[in-house]
Amino acid sequence: MLNLVQSLRIAMGSIRSAKMRSILTTLGIVIGVAALIANISLGASFNQYFADVSLSAGSNYIVVFGKEPNLLHDNEMKLIDNTPGIVSISPFKGKSAQVTYFSTSKHINVLGVTEDLEEITNIELEDGAFLNDKDRYVAVIGHDIAYEKFDRKIFTRNSIDIKFRKKDGNTIIRTFMVKGIIEKKKEHFFNSWIGDNEILIPVSTLNDMLGEDDYGAIIAMASGLDTIEETDEKIDKRLARHFGVSTRDMDNEDAKPYSLNNQAEDLEILDQLSDALAALLTAVSLIALIVGSIGIMNIMLVTVTERTHEIGILKSLGFTNSNVLFLFIVESVVLSVFGGLLGTGLGVVGAYSAQSLMKLPNVFPIELIVAGFAVSVIVGLIAGVYPANKAARMNTVDALRSE
Repeated sequence: MLNLVQSLRIAMGSIRSAKMRSILTTLGIVIGVAALIANISLGASFNQYFADVSLSAGSNYIVVFGKEPNLLHDNEMKLIDNTPGIVSISPFKGKSAQVTYFSTSKHINVLGVTEDLEEITNIELEDGAFLNDKDRYVAVIGHDIAYEKFDRKIFTRNSIDIKFRKKDGNTIIRTFMVKGIIEKKKEHFFNSWIGDNEILIPVSTLNDMLGEDDYGAIIAMASGLDTIEETDEKIDKRLARHFGVSTRDMDNEDAKPYSLNNQAEDLEILDQLSDALAALLTAVSLIALIVGSIGIMNIMLVTVTERTHEIGILKSLGFTNSNVLFLFIVESVVLSVFGGLLGTGLGVVGAYSAQSLMKLPNVFPIELIVAGFAVSVIVGLIAGVYPANKAARMNTVDALRSE
């Protein structure tokens, strides 16, 4: 009976005697495994990236947007703030302004907020401190505003002039002291609430300058991600009653003068996108593996044809059909293992390069990589069964006559 060690020795001898054929046989599985490992790692990297993006955008946020002008005021903010499950809240109002630093003027988006926005949207400062509710003519500026927008760099305690145009056409200008500089945002596909090219000032100061008392949006923070949907629903019901939306129109978003968005909904969208990317990457990997397995089968069939005389000699020496079958299957598996190891290495290197190029987190799930390698070996085994079976069923006399 032919044992595994003898089979491995014969298989290795056959592989060494036909190096080019072995390389061609292995090439398909190398490409397939490399694609599989790289795509598995990229899929995990995208999952981590999307999770990081969501966390960087804020903490358990619920946002109320006004569909109509002059809709959201202090009364609406108090109504939301008094909703069970809300632990922090900030109004949010944007207005384009002309900002002057020394002799350079630029049009920049200015946001009116309160001190709670720092916690709700996870703002990180590079220098200085964030706004507080006692501040008046102070500003916190984005990274690019501080270091790239103007001819001279802006530092904390420097002064900038901000000029707004009011609805009646008149303009108003005030001098603001820079209190803090926001840390540079990481590049990603989704924008956070506060970018690198925005200026934050107290919303009370913004409204005083404009002669207004409304807010563009209200951002609140729920007590936890697990309760955010429930809290969102409570706010929706309270606002609907407040604005006279009937119960039968609660599911009709067009009947409401406001809209709601929360972090759980954004996470769901990101999860769907992540799943779609994972499915696409998996499909590409499977196609590559199928191509690789076809390549192994084709080369092994050629190998069987080339080694017909050798098969006849083996059978004349007493090798049974099962021995021949086992020999060719072992050879196919050995080639698959070599190809799997090389493909795994290339896949990890390729994934690391792609992740670095796209500035994604470097994630290499070991268990999935091992599973991918195991799949490649199984694919190689399956691809070698038909050629091995063909070799095993050869007639000994006909095989010996072959040259």
